[in-house]
Amino acid sequence: MGEGMGEFELIARYFTRPVRRAALGVGDDCALLLPAAGMQLAVSSDMLVAGRHFFADVAPHRLGHKALAVNLSDLAACGARPLAFTLALALPRIDEPWLEGFARGLLALADAHGCELVGGDTTQGPLNICITVFGEVPAGQALLRSNARPGDDIYVSGNLGDARLALLALQGQLALPAERLERARQRLEQPAPRLALGQALRGIASSAVDISDGLLGDLGHILQASGVGARIDTRSTMGLIAESAYETCATCAGSPLDPELIQQCTLAGGDDYELAFTAAPALRAAVAAAAQASATPVTRIGLVQARPGLRLVDAQGQPVRQRYASFDHFASPASAPS
Repeated sequence: MGEGMGEFELIARYFTRPVRRAALGVGDDCALLLPAAGMQLAVSSDMLVAGRHFFADVAPHRLGHKALAVNLSDLAACGARPLAFTLALALPRIDEPWLEGFARGLLALADAHGCELVGGDTTQGPLNICITVFGEVPAGQALLRSNARPGDDIYVSGNLGDARLALLALQGQLALPAERLERARQRLEQPAPRLALGQALRGIASSAVDISDGLLGDLGHILQASGVGARIDTRSTMGLIAESAYETCATCAGSPLDPELIQQCTLAGGDDYELAFTAAPALRAAVAAAAQASATPVTRIGLVQARPGLRLVDAQGQPVRQRYASFDHFASPASAPS
């Protein structure tokens, strides 16, 4: 399938679209973008590698969706509005049904967020997808990792842990009912970037990060960049996993509910693509209003502290000794979360 199709025909058939924002569209040596007056460009790149970040049998439309979604999640964490993206795609061979599905999932998400494909590259090689996304944010209003202050509340959007449950099931480490596995797998393979929440949090959140490698690991980036520490209430984090996960885990391989598994999934699961952010206690009403305006639930899970380090406490306020390791791209096993 696809024999005789060259690089430029591939691009023309699957990825060329009418010009909207870019002055030139796809096909020139460079894309030309002009941000609106008073705006700054927000730029981020992510790479997905077969066997490392996704399973070989993933549906191509889901892979196309995720490849862009993980980049849009970075814009969400910055409070930016999407503008455009580039796609660099390495393919072992030209497989037209696969390309049709991949392009359909990719461009459907792009259209949903007004994000224009403006260029990139294709080549032959092991399946590898690299996207660079461009967004805009009013000058001085970008959400950063470096502005958390002692006394700030710590929040998380949405639910965590489903993607990790799906990964464990797909790796054969966990038995999930078929319907539950499909719901969890959709969270793993088709995450929803929290763009509306990120933009609603401008001027409210003191810092933000998207949760790609696990809550504790990604929150640690905020703490390090801000030179602060934090206390996390594990009673609150237990409530972050979707309620249906409890009934799922109750039937996992015939075992009873395992609270430790729940905590592992929520605290260090990865691939959630929710937002973790901080805000001053005086702005709790503003945070609630931003959550409502963006139709995104948020949960307050802890407190920023002056003393460096990340401390977990239980329902009685006692230290939790268990350690939770987030995903490491060079130390974690293959087919782990991205």
